[in-house]
Amino acid sequence: MDYIGENLLPGQVGHLLIVLSFVASIVATLSYFMSVRTAQLKGQGGVLAFANPESTAWKKLARYAFITQFLSIVTIFGLLFYMVFNHMFEYHYVWKHSSRSLEVKYLLACIWEGQEGSTLLWTFWHAVLGLVIMRRGKDWEAPVMTVISFTQVLLAAMVLGIYIFGYRIGINPFILLRDSGVLDNAPALHINFDVTQPLKSDFMLSIKDGNDLNPLLQNYWMVIHPPVLFLGFASTLLPFAFALSGLWLKKNDQWINASLPWTLFSVAIFGIGIMMGAAWAYESLNFGGYWAWDPVENASLVPWLILVAGLHTLLIYKHSGYSLRATYIFFLLGFIFVWYSTFLTKSGILGETSVHAFTDTGLNVQLFLCIYVFIWLAPVAAAKTFNEKVLIGLAGAVLGIASYYLSVPGLPMFAILAGVITMVVYINKQVPTVKKEEDVSSREFWMFIGSLVFFLSALVITVITSLPVFNSLFKLNQAQPENVEFLYNQIHVLVAVVIAVLTAVSQYLKYKHTPRAFLLKKLGIPTLIAAVFATLVLAFGNINYIKEGMGFLVQIWIAVAASIYAIVANAAYIWVGIKGNMKMSGGSIAHVGFGMVLLGILLSSGKKEILSYNTSGIHIDFGKDSTQKSGENLTLVKGVPMQMGGYDVTFMGDSVHPKKPLTFFKVDFKNKATGEEFRLTPNSFINYKNNEGLMSNPSSRHYLTHDVFTYISAMADPEKNKDTARFVDYVRGIGDTIFYSKGYILIENVVAADNLPLAKAAKEDSAILATLNIHAQTGSRYTTDLLLLKDARGNVRSNQDTLMAESLVMELRNWQNGKATIAMKESNSVLDWITLKAYKFPFINILWAGIIVTAIGLFISMFYRIGQNRRNKLKKVE
Repeated sequence: MDYIGENLLPGQVGHLLIVLSFVASIVATLSYFMSVRTAQLKGQGGVLAFANPESTAWKKLARYAFITQFLSIVTIFGLLFYMVFNHMFEYHYVWKHSSRSLEVKYLLACIWEGQEGSTLLWTFWHAVLGLVIMRRGKDWEAPVMTVISFTQVLLAAMVLGIYIFGYRIGINPFILLRDSGVLDNAPALHINFDVTQPLKSDFMLSIKDGNDLNPLLQNYWMVIHPPVLFLGFASTLLPFAFALSGLWLKKNDQWINASLPWTLFSVAIFGIGIMMGAAWAYESLNFGGYWAWDPVENASLVPWLILVAGLHTLLIYKHSGYSLRATYIFFLLGFIFVWYSTFLTKSGILGETSVHAFTDTGLNVQLFLCIYVFIWLAPVAAAKTFNEKVLIGLAGAVLGIASYYLSVPGLPMFAILAGVITMVVYINKQVPTVKKEEDVSSREFWMFIGSLVFFLSALVITVITSLPVFNSLFKLNQAQPENVEFLYNQIHVLVAVVIAVLTAVSQYLKYKHTPRAFLLKKLGIPTLIAAVFATLVLAFGNINYIKEGMGFLVQIWIAVAASIYAIVANAAYIWVGIKGNMKMSGGSIAHVGFGMVLLGILLSSGKKEILSYNTSGIHIDFGKDSTQKSGENLTLVKGVPMQMGGYDVTFMGDSVHPKKPLTFFKVDFKNKATGEEFRLTPNSFINYKNNEGLMSNPSSRHYLTHDVFTYISAMADPEKNKDTARFVDYVRGIGDTIFYSKGYILIENVVAADNLPLAKAAKEDSAILATLNIHAQTGSRYTTDLLLLKDARGNVRSNQDTLMAESLVMELRNWQNGKATIAMKESNSVLDWITLKAYKFPFINILWAGIIVTAIGLFISMFYRIGQNRRNKLKKVE
């Protein structure tokens, strides 16, 4: 049947390109592999003959295939944007992630909101990095590109969407809406047609709009954060590919120089991507800050920590010959943990513990298989003989198949651990090590300790975050720790102390051995300066985070002092150690930035001040499962100034988004000490996609030394708060009574008034003033004056008075023959209110500046290492 309104050509072309990219990746993988294999067979004395005609021919074919794959991915992206931009809701992916009300920038973000789009984004960055390797990789091109191309095969399979022997391989982003199964649940999705009848050819006329982008993601950070973060994910493949190539070609250390710039790039861009997410959370989520130890946040942080550990062990080996085995392990595990974080995010296993996680779409086995394959690749590559490689591959395959077909609790985890152990054993077997023990006074010794601390931190985070995985694999019911945030903080404050001190001291140490006199001479003055600064900050900085007790506060004080030490010592090293040579200063600058990040985190969190303590007397019940405390949230009634910290705060009103049920609240602040006035506009909404309750986006006032950070923690439901009550007229004389549901009203007096001291009232205007006494059932007494104004031309107007405590709205409409006509209504919607949570984040700009400084330092180091590699090649040629 031909369906009216469907444009099938973009989807058909898109699916063809997905298949083409998959096939092209396979061809590129096999061709690059054959190029390496031919070079091995034609080479002599361990030297690979990449220049022989056969190897060159294979490499040429591989390049054509890889470029074909790259062009396919770019075109797929173009097609997806074309479909989203033109609202082609006949395609399930377009309908699910977009709507007609979205701005153009968010239409672009729709592409990577879903699993298929984010996978394509990851694939795109791998392809871009692969093109750079093709141009700059020289003798490492073929082995490294073999690994990259193979990774592209696995990623392309994630979006194939085909069935083999009844098993679905991947999810196709070009599947039609009518083929997705969504229409079976049309009424629940507000799609207007009868699901009991066969699908009609004109069913698309009922699809007026799409399902929309997740409301929490409709922020400019959604446009820039995912691309940067996925570039960070993709970049970890390069250190992994170089390390795996070193094992494969038995060139245990020759890959070090080539991989160092890529490692620096990966650490920098991956770190920026993570912290962009923190900035997004700070500006757009009601975490109450920039980091919440959310499981998906943790899953991104872990591979970065491991990669940082690998970067430092690589530098250790480059200068001293130690820690090559550790470098292999860290680089291999760093990329594997990127896949593990992808599994945690996309499998749906964290759906109940993370606001970031996707729901399960049936890719669990495929994702798990990718992790498994990459783990077992390393021991296969490291094995020296063909028979060993076959045996290891068979062992891995048997364990993998058994894990899939045998319902044995914990067997998949055992298979992974077996692969990791086998990988470590074969790395130790193949990779040589220096037998001599490291001197405790050497730089390499303490750099390794720092790397180990980073790695252990990553393992702790992984174990706690992976409790849902352990529960699933081992059929357990283990709950997370009661105060998991404090557990993370308690551990990582100590980690911060160790890393900050090592960062301060280690650069002043020499490789191999450092004389004590030399260290004291170089480090003495920076230590003294840091001690003075730390003393001043601790003495006058009022760091008083006592929420978790005095013991934890002392840990914070120590960490603050250590962070200041790291900043001062590394800044001083630029002149003391490298004589102001800025080309070589990248490491010191990066360490200064890292110290600033630690200090910014400690100050902004350790001095974080709650401003919104409840002074209104109106308490909101957030529910037993909520983390909100009524006493830390201030309820503001419209137009009524309230005191909050050092501010007078007034809820002035709201405005509604023209196309979405999104309300912006206008909250005016006045600093009582300085008189400064400003307005914040936090917005909030009842999640209209899945009715999960209140969603809020914060609003902040930024200063050089602090931020005032606010978000809506409760508000009246606009649908339930509509005023449907009607006025009823009561004709009463002085002394008469009007009864209402919660008490009665006594007409105390009615008098004429002239020369009214009112705005917009002329001298010749006159008025009738009725004084009412309200007697509530609770025993409370209220008095109100109702005004009926008459101007010189005979025009009459009256004012409404609202008694919010009794839900009454009253108005004087007439006074004639000794009788007053009073209109009154009782309404539960007369109270216009919001509940606000507000913090003061001191010195948070130190954190954001530290991120920038760290990235600058890493990029300086990267360019320096690139130049150093070029200089070394020129020397060899000469």
